Amino acid sequence: MARRDIRSLSREKTIVLALLIQLFVAGFSSFLVVGLTSLYDPSSVAAGEVEMAVTGDAREELEAAAAEQDGTSVTAFESEAAAQRAFNQRQVDAILRGEYVPSTRGPGEQIQVTAVVPEGSIRSTLIVVEVRRVLSALERQERLERTPYLEQPPVPLPDTVSASQYFGFTYTILIPLLLFLPPFISGSVAVDTVTEEIERGTMELLRVAPVSLLDIIDGKALGMVLLAPAQAMLWLALLSTNGIAVSNPAAILLFITAVTVVVVTLGVVLGITLQNRRPAQLLFSVLTLVLFGGAVLLPEHPATTVAKLAVDSPTLLTYGHVGGAVLLAVTGYTVARVYIGRVAAEAL
Repeated sequence: MARRDIRSLSREKTIVLALLIQLFVAGFSSFLVVGLTSLYDPSSVAAGEVEMAVTGDAREELEAAAAEQDGTSVTAFESEAAAQRAFNQRQVDAILRGEYVPSTRGPGEQIQVTAVVPEGSIRSTLIVVEVRRVLSALERQERLERTPYLEQPPVPLPDTVSASQYFGFTYTILIPLLLFLPPFISGSVAVDTVTEEIERGTMELLRVAPVSLLDIIDGKALGMVLLAPAQAMLWLALLSTNGIAVSNPAAILLFITAVTVVVVTLGVVLGITLQNRRPAQLLFSVLTLVLFGGAVLLPEHPATTVAKLAVDSPTLLTYGHVGGAVLLAVTGYTVARVYIGRVAAEAL
């Protein structure tokens, strides 16, 4: 029964296309990460040398802040009109005008910066990122200089950490995405395999063999449960081939298998209960989205569990989530078998 259902997947074009897309992403992950990260975080892409014009009373402070940034050079202008001409003639990529204005929160002055950047191009986004870096450096610089004049010390800023944006994207988005899609695909296919047998009247033909309804559902569920971890193993192998190391693969596969059992159990129960593909698929999609979205209420989201295992930084809570998922899977499928065992097969 399990082999029959797995072979039938080759006729499901939507499922095959989804699998091929995942295969492509996993197989060419080292190339795709660069492009996807540029959309996820534009600051990960080098903008080249960005020339900025600085003007105004606070131009010296802006020059000092820009000097701390690699890939940014500044030219000071005495007047705003001269800076605007240089910008219009494309001699500079952006204008930063810094002025001292009265503070709105007490005596003293604060720096007000107005930025002018080009519009309508990808490079504009990268220039904005560089401008933001300069302004962040200015903020830190002013914070340090003005701290001695404050009545109370400000909240300390976290230390800057030199880390690759690709690392965060890969382990917090790409790997969880690849590993959680197969369970949901398996659950969706489980709904189809059960409801199609009922709608086509072939469930009765299957029962001609010396098997019960529970045996039939077990076979269908087994095929779908085995499919997801098999895909996950392949994705992990392809990621490793692309130079993306994934730690604790056994724990990850155990967790993904447990999630798959939960999702497939939901699928077969809905299929047996509703006996109609369209409402069963709709309810399955809604419930899986609700369950996965509601997982944010857990002490640790399932995607976080996978990410921590992948980067080899699991905690006791992480392993507790893996164990809890296994317990939920076993309990859920046991309850489902009791329910299915009480269903009258003749009524299907």
